[in-house]
Amino acid sequence: MPLRVVFMGTPDFSVSTLAAVAAAGHEIAAVYTQPPRAAGRRGLELTPSPVQREADRLGIEVRTPVSLKGEAEQQAFAALRADVVVVVAYGLILPRPVLDAPRLGCLNGHASLLPRWRGAAPIQRAVMAGDEETGMMVMKMEEGLDTGPVGLVEKVAIGSDMTAGELHDRLAAVGAAAMVEALARLQAGTLIFTAQSKEGVTYARKIDKAETRVDWSLSADAVHNHIRGLSPMPGAWCEATIGARVERLKLLRSVRAEGAGAPGEILDGRLAVACGAGAVRLVELQRAGARPASAPEFLRGARLEEGMKLS
Repeated sequence: MPLRVVFMGTPDFSVSTLAAVAAAGHEIAAVYTQPPRAAGRRGLELTPSPVQREADRLGIEVRTPVSLKGEAEQQAFAALRADVVVVVAYGLILPRPVLDAPRLGCLNGHASLLPRWRGAAPIQRAVMAGDEETGMMVMKMEEGLDTGPVGLVEKVAIGSDMTAGELHDRLAAVGAAAMVEALARLQAGTLIFTAQSKEGVTYARKIDKAETRVDWSLSADAVHNHIRGLSPMPGAWCEATIGARVERLKLLRSVRAEGAGAPGEILDGRLAVACGAGAVRLVELQRAGARPASAPEFLRGARLEEGMKLS
């Protein structure tokens, strides 16, 4: 007999899990997601979340409260009589009455190997830190931030040149399959939860725009991890003098390179750039208002030569 599920999620990352849970035959009583946000060039168009668009496609009721703290909203939630709630990157805190409402509790799909990288940006922080491994965990939610006991773990290797965007897509697929498996075990009474270790706790704070600029005085490894950890969004960046103007360049992909020089110095005609120790080669860049371009394509339209400095 299928479980009666309430799904809660908002961004693209959550969509594959919603689709997988529906495809597994569970009854999705309602989908909760963040309200439509202003978008478009003038910010005048209200755009529904990716999860809302998927729920609409599947013909599932969508609810978009701005908060779950009110008694009326909590009663409406409890009236759904869910067996279980599935949460993947929803964006709202679940108060105790919501956590206690479903018969079998609330399961959260989190993109890290907890207790490492609790919080808002675990994928980007793992890549920026140079981690070699991460994963998806299905945990039982409690009131603390990603502190609940873990029921299922799927590990994923992080390639040395993998971007956060590539890891995001991989983990979204892994997480969808993991949640379906967790629900099957929950249904069968075989989903066993284990408390998280008290050792190795780290927090993946939200990415701040102030930290996106490249610091060329750091080591080549740190610069490389910074670039790929912020790719494609929000994007690491630097400034360069192109013609008579100083332009901001978004750096989307890099590799480690040979060479040494002053931090930010371009070392050759293929965009090797010196760091505080070692060098990186820029592989993909983007000028303001332009599409991303490979380094050779970029250099056909922008003169950046050996000896010039990026800042």
